[in-house]
Amino acid sequence: MRTLAVYPGTFDPPTLGHLDVIERAAKLFDNVVIGVGVNSGKTPLLSASDRVDALKESTIHLPGVTVDSFTGLLVDFCHRKNAKSIIRGLRATADFEYEFQMAMINRRLAEDIDSVFLMTRWDYSYLSSSMVREVALLGGDFRTLVPAPVVPYVEGALSHRATMS
Repeated sequence: MRTLAVYPGTFDPPTLGHLDVIERAAKLFDNVVIGVGVNSGKTPLLSASDRVDALKESTIHLPGVTVDSFTGLLVDFCHRKNAKSIIRGLRATADFEYEFQMAMINRRLAEDIDSVFLMTRWDYSYLSSSMVREVALLGGDFRTLVPAPVVPYVEGALSHRATMS
């Protein structure tokens, strides 16, 4: 039986920590679907299509890894993809309480789907998309915090914002 897991997130932008979790999940599961969550109530730095494209380019070296976007409940997306596992990355103890709550509500909504937690590498334990966004928006060098294919997407978004203001 082939195993399939979903790794969900907003990935705004995708970071080296995300890529680390994806690469390790790809060794554990036959197939990994990266689920880019779209929340119409938020204004992301990168569009959903840019996040999907950036992740596709960043994971091209990983057979069995695909990228798709979704709205609505994560467990519904997992059912549509026939996934039995949700991958979540943990950076520090601060992540655990939130991730535990999410795992329990997902379990309540869909008993057939398990959450699997992967600790990120120590090198990326401080890294989050919100931190990378903040560094980028304030003019700092974000390039060492994201996979190389993500850089032009962030630069394009920053350039677009500069012309809008």
